[in-house]
Amino acid sequence: MAKKVSKNARVGQRAANAGSGRDFVKVVKSIKDPATGKYTYKEVMIHKDGVKEFFAKK
Repeated sequence: MAKKVSKNARVGQRAANAGSGRDFVKVVKSIKDPATGKYTYKEVMIHKDGVKEFFAKK
């Protein structure tokens, strides 16, 4: 049988992985084509701190 890992050990391990993929989010931005009026969608994986800047720029 495998030994059970304590909760405190898992919390410490989570802190060590602070820069992992959990800091990134997938955002989808709809862009309207002025000529045809159709929408296209831009999907990007960015850091969660840069979400506001992504939606602010045109």
